[in-house]
Amino acid sequence: MFDPREKIAMFIDGANLYATSRALGFDIDYRKLLATFQKRAYLLRAYYYTALVEDQEYSSIRPLIDWLDYNGYKVVTKPAKEFTDSTGRRKIKGNMDIELTIDALELVDVVDHYVIFSGDGDFRTLVEALQRKGRKVSIVSTIQSQPPMISDELRRQADSFIDLASLQAEIGRDPSERAVRRQDPAEDDKDDDDNE
Repeated sequence: MFDPREKIAMFIDGANLYATSRALGFDIDYRKLLATFQKRAYLLRAYYYTALVEDQEYSSIRPLIDWLDYNGYKVVTKPAKEFTDSTGRRKIKGNMDIELTIDALELVDVVDHYVIFSGDGDFRTLVEALQRKGRKVSIVSTIQSQPPMISDELRRQADSFIDLASLQAEIGRDPSERAVRRQDPAEDDKDDDDNE
């Protein structure tokens, strides 16, 4: 699936990957995730996309964003939009599809193989466009959850599909790691939310 001579780039739809790993019942260790793909080919870039609710004094995702930014990921954020739906419930919307798509297309001259971490069917058109430029595209999501986290159209369009469940042993965060950290408050403050 991967050729060690290929230049690859990872594009992570943060909210989608988080929901997928949660559906599978494990946390992702982002350090291991980077190392896993660095072993497979020449990793040119690793992007992580997420929307942030700006008016909150503390965002639970902020420690992760900061950690990723300092540890080899290019983090792309934008403010999430808050609105009230027709039933009066407060909703938050923060779609990063356009940002991910533009970044992917801008790298088409230097990337051989795209690894997109999302099951969102909206990315099918991007996959098609990259393939027309002669690029390989792998999609990472899962079919093992109910319902599956990947759209059927996206899975069919991709050159290869990697089920996130098959990567759990390589990239999963050891549950005992969290328990040990909880016992040391200094460690807890430092990086407890690294992988949410």
